[in-house]
Parts: sequence; structure tokens; C-alpha cells
Amino acid sequence: MAKKIKQGVAPAMRRTRGEEAYNVFNICFFVIFAFICVYPFYYLIINSISDNSMSSAGDINWLPRGIHWENYKAVFGLEGLSTAAFISVARTVIGTVLTVGASAFLGFMFTQEKMWGRKFWYRFIVITMYFNAGLIPMFITMKNLHLTNNFWVYVLPAIVQPFNIILVKTFVESIPKSLQEAAEMDGAGTLTVFWKIVLPMMSPILATVGIFSAVGQWNSFQDTLIYMTDSKLYSLQYLLYTYINQASSLASAVKASAGTGLNVAALATAQTPTSIRMTVSVIVVLPIMFVYPFFQRFFVKGMMLGAVKG
Repeated sequence: MAKKIKQGVAPAMRRTRGEEAYNVFNICFFVIFAFICVYPFYYLIINSISDNSMSSAGDINWLPRGIHWENYKAVFGLEGLSTAAFISVARTVIGTVLTVGASAFLGFMFTQEKMWGRKFWYRFIVITMYFNAGLIPMFITMKNLHLTNNFWVYVLPAIVQPFNIILVKTFVESIPKSLQEAAEMDGAGTLTVFWKIVLPMMSPILATVGIFSAVGQWNSFQDTLIYMTDSKLYSLQYLLYTYINQASSLASAVKASAGTGLNVAALATAQTPTSIRMTVSVIVVLPIMFVYPFFQRFFVKGMMLGAVKG
């Protein structure tokens, strides 16, 4: 009897040639895809630490050669870099916290049927995803609100994000209503239900919203370009963006007038335009890349639960 069972089970557990071929193809495809995604970052890193002349000539493709750290020492020695880094970190932290808080509260409130004008306000927020006044009206608005050359222009316009609110609202709708009803029967008000019942259950979707907001705040530089003329309020991304654009002219200026004593000129004296671009790009990308792995499991779960109503 046992022999018959083994004979009946064994063929079912074996993989056909078609399945094995599919698995091999699947593995090869994703290995190649992962390589295509990772290689650009690897290329930036190895060129930023390799011999500058070889990097400029395009000779560094797979392995670093002539490893040194002078590029990073020179970039971190730039005047105003520490202030710009502080501005970027501050806007990222404050902006992310406020955006996550607003998204959590509004997403919850839009699920409450007793909220006054709930459908109107929800549609009013959602419609802003499709219509935009444009750059000039936005600039005039910020200027009239005295937000130009003001740190809060980085934070306030980004607090209410319709897409994030939709994600949170859909997630909250997947939470059993019986939990809120039980709390209300015990005398809990709307805010108590939000703080003590719903908010602790929102961690996956709030982590997702936090990643979206943090990446957006960290990478943004156009708001600095549009609203800021005070160099003390420049963000790190905008400052490094200007160095990337000026890399070639800086190197040429140093060759023409060596020993001028300028901090930017000192950077160009030791580095090539290519080394400047590579090093600056690594500095901009790496911080957010280190943050993402810690939130990845929440990110995947939050996206799934926030996109499909269960």
C-alpha cells in the first residue's frame, strides 16, 4: 500500500521540463533586471573613489582603480554645505512628520459618515490631483503669504497630499467598523477612537506615506530655485545641483587662475568635472537609499492594503 502511495505521490512532486525551463528563465530575467537597476549606483560609487584622470577618460567601468577619498573630503569641505545639509534634513524630518500626521487624520476623518460635508471636502481635495494653477499663480500666492525666502515654504505646501490621503482612507476602510463601534459604545469620541484605536493600526500605511514624503522632500530642489534667493536657505540638493552644472566651468576657471583662494575653485583644482558630478550624485542618493530598507516591509504591506479595500 505504501509503495502505491509513493508511486502515486512522486510523479506529482516532480517538475516538468517546462516548469524547470520557466524557473531558469525567471531567475535569469530577474538577475539581469536587478543588475540593470543596481549597476548605475555601483558605477557612480566606483568612479567617485577611483583615479580622477582615469574616471574622466571613461576607463572605470567594473572595478575601482587608484582608490582615494579626496573627492569626498573636497566636497564636504565646501563652504555652506553644512548649512544646506541641515536645511535638507530639517525639511525632510519636519515635512515628513507633518505630512504623515495630516494624511492619517484626514484619511480617518473622510471615513466618518458624521463628518460635516465629508463627500464635498474629499472630492475637493481629490480634484487638486488633476488641476493645477501653474507656476506663476503659485509663486504669487507664496509671495503674498510671505513664504518666499522662508523655510516653511518647503513644508507647508506639501502637508496635504491627495494621493496619500486616498491611500490612508482606503486602509482605514479595511479596518473592521466593529472596533470603532465598540469604542463609541464605551463612550469614546471621534478623536479618542482615532488616537487609541485606529492610529496604532495604521503603521504599515503610514510608513508608506512616510517614505513617499521623505523621498520627495529630500530630492526636491525646484522649490529652492523658485522661492529662494537667500543662500542660507538653500537645500543640499539645490547646492549640489549648481555644482554639477558648474563643474566644467569651475575646472576651466582654476586652470586659468590657479591659487585664487576660492573654496569652489579649490575643489575644482583637485578634482575633474567628472569626479565632481560622480561624488555629488553619490552624496545625494546614498542617504535615502540607507533609509529605505528599514521601511521596506511596511512599504510593501502598506501599498497592498492601501490600494485594495479588504
